[in-house]
Amino acid sequence: MINLTVDGRGVATVTLDRPEKHNALSQAMIDGLQQTAAEIAARPDIRVVVLTGEGASFCAGGDLAWMQEQMSGDDAMKRAAALSLADMLGALNSLPQPLIGRVQGNTFGGGVGVACVCDVVIAADHAKFGLTETKLGLVPATIGPYVLARMGEAHARRVMMSSRIFGADEAVTLGIVSRAVPAQDLDTAVAAEVAPYLQCAPGAVAATKAYVRSLGPVIDESTIERSVQALITQWQGNEAKEGISAFFTNRKPLWAR
Repeated sequence: MINLTVDGRGVATVTLDRPEKHNALSQAMIDGLQQTAAEIAARPDIRVVVLTGEGASFCAGGDLAWMQEQMSGDDAMKRAAALSLADMLGALNSLPQPLIGRVQGNTFGGGVGVACVCDVVIAADHAKFGLTETKLGLVPATIGPYVLARMGEAHARRVMMSSRIFGADEAVTLGIVSRAVPAQDLDTAVAAEVAPYLQCAPGAVAATKAYVRSLGPVIDESTIERSVQALITQWQGNEAKEGISAFFTNRKPLWAR
């Protein structure tokens, strides 16, 4: 589900490879991303990382079947699942190597969070985006610290509550995407982002990234705990159960007008 390749220049490509499910984040996907991030962080031969998806979507967010399973479990199960999602995002966010998002398709919910932990995001201009959690009775909780760090509060308030879908150009305005290009130009644009790093001292790049992160919004253990608890609390409520049930039974949830 997670494929890692490394070329002779030290450029790693991490591919979300669950196209039949639009690369939705199941437990296996979450664990695979965290393990891959740990492997990359420990490899000094890797200079730059490109994160992309296979198929029509970059990432459709959290797998709703996985969420439904967690919601039916006990408190320990809910907490373990929420922590695994938070830890995966943290592992990607703290990679010492620059992380370039190659967004080839639609990006929703948790997929926006994955994009927001990238240092640079190049998106195909046909891609659609949306923080779609509230439409399902959920909260963009564990991704929240990274989305806010990328967008800022004013931009986040425009899109985090309404679940509305927006295009790549607006994603650029919001700060999620660095640049939107025609699909046929995506690889060329990503290659142009990769190339400068290969002329830089990798230790200096890593030190600069860590320094910049230390000056930005604080995402510490307390912040992560708040995000985990917010997700668990919403999972325990009736709205999440209704929203996910409505999705699987192909009907409108009770609040939809």
